[in-house]
Formats: sequence, C-alpha cells, structure tokens
Amino acid sequence: MIDIKEFRKKELDDLKKELLKVKKDFHKTISDVMQKKEKNIKKASQFRKDIARIQTIINEKLKEVQK
Repeated sequence: MIDIKEFRKKELDDLKKELLKVKKDFHKTISDVMQKKEKNIKKASQFRKDIARIQTIINEKLKEVQK
C-alpha cells in the first residue's frame, strides 16, 4: 500500500511516472495470477486501489494548477 502523504508532496511528473510503474506491476500481477504463478489474488485489487489513489492526487494537482 502506498503512503498518500508522501505522494501529495511529489511533483506532477513524478506522479505520472509512478502511475505508469504501478500500472505495469498491476498488469504483471494479473498475468501471474492467470498463469497460477501468483497465489495472492488480492494483490491485484490492492494495485487497482493504488492506481485510483494516484490518479486522484494527479487530478487534485491539475485542479490546483488551473485555479
């Protein structure tokens, strides 16, 4: 699980890079679950929540910039 306070301090570009990294990990985890390499299927849902958290922070920062 990611630390939201830490991500709020980061710049927009860093957040976008982190989002790409988490999405890549999410797709790899889904692939591993399907191939039965990964037994922890809740790991994928945790990545999904992390992606949503990062996207929310990105959207908040974009709204701040527009003001």
